[in-house]
Amino acid sequence: MPLLKNNALVSDTWLVLGNDDVLPATGDVIVPFARLLRDFESLSRRSGKLGVVFANVDRAETLATFLPRLSAVVLHFSAFNDGRAYSLARQLREFGYRGEIRATGNVLPDQLQFMLQVGFDAFEIGDRFPLQVWQAASKQMSLAYQRGLFRRSAESEIWTERHTDAEPWLEQPHAG
Repeated sequence: MPLLKNNALVSDTWLVLGNDDVLPATGDVIVPFARLLRDFESLSRRSGKLGVVFANVDRAETLATFLPRLSAVVLHFSAFNDGRAYSLARQLREFGYRGEIRATGNVLPDQLQFMLQVGFDAFEIGDRFPLQVWQAASKQMSLAYQRGLFRRSAESEIWTERHTDAEPWLEQPHAG
């Protein structure tokens, strides 16, 4: 499946393994969270990078202790209206995770900006949309709804843009 990173298609060098697949001696591997829990010691001793497929039903805190050893976290979008992966990505970045956060599943161009804003930096995009659509989608918005560390420098926050010339708002007493 095509992998989009930094607005370009790149080759995916990771090998995705199941819970019981044979672990190669070298190379970069992505394993399910259950396998990470079960085999963490042996996985962390091998050469090559280590990644995990993390389910949307799990809590980000359960992954926090493993983050220093992980180079990639894969979060799945099961449907366009399932936003749990957004929350997980943001939480991982707030924990200080600086490795790759990859979106997989129902990844759509119109959601690309929001994914970038919360910390996703790699996307399994399939063949449904051409690269030009993804590149255009990455430049579609120049304002971000949420404040955060993960915006690109060209984006501003909507609150800041709306209040550049205004005096600070002081709460007014209300009747009642």
